[in-house]
Amino acid sequence: MSKEIGQIKAIFRYPVKSMAGVRLDSAGLGWHGLDGDRRFAFRRLVDRGGFPWLSASRLPELLLYKPFGQAEVNRDLPTHVRTPDGADLELESEDLRGELSRRHGSPVEIMQFNQGIFDEASMSLINVATILKVGRASGRRLDMLRFRPNVVIESHVGEPFAEDEWLGKTLRFGVAEDSPAVSITVRDLRCVMINLDPETAEADSNVMKAAVRLNANHAGVYATVICPGEMTVGQKVFLI
Repeated sequence: MSKEIGQIKAIFRYPVKSMAGVRLDSAGLGWHGLDGDRRFAFRRLVDRGGFPWLSASRLPELLLYKPFGQAEVNRDLPTHVRTPDGADLELESEDLRGELSRRHGSPVEIMQFNQGIFDEASMSLINVATILKVGRASGRRLDMLRFRPNVVIESHVGEPFAEDEWLGKTLRFGVAEDSPAVSITVRDLRCVMINLDPETAEADSNVMKAAVRLNANHAGVYATVICPGEMTVGQKVFLI
């Protein structure tokens, strides 16, 4: 049994982990998330722990680096990065690696992943109403990118944190039975990343504090892919 709950408001992919997101009108959904999503990451060479990746929680300015270009073999992958200073550097260049190493204060190296590198699951989703609620509670107008979603859903009801009710269920994007679909697996427990403005990298702890007060620091959900296909902005969303 399925119920139409809204439509896709926005689609984002993040070609390089913790760098700026790219807003898309449409995207292919594969078994490992959106095509081209989080296929690159910079590894901290001196870290031997379980999470060696350079992230914006350690280097907030990483959010200001903007991947762009289209690789010849896979057009969903970037070739260059625009730095906060306006320089265009090749993604796999020594210039970019050196700059990030200097900013971080220790050496890093780029790595590419055929299946992406994700914290919890390959897809993250959030409801427009949730973003608006956290924004009002924190006294800010929040950019969607602050929450690092792959898919932003504008629900018909407009109930904040409605995502919590999707746990254990399926979301299908499109009217056909074989439309792309994901299985909702876990709520998104937020970290300090939501405190960071994606345009300035400035931190405001009131954002995370609002999420804690409102919903025990959960905002949005993670999901795994159960049916690949093409996703587009405006596509109807069904809860199964």
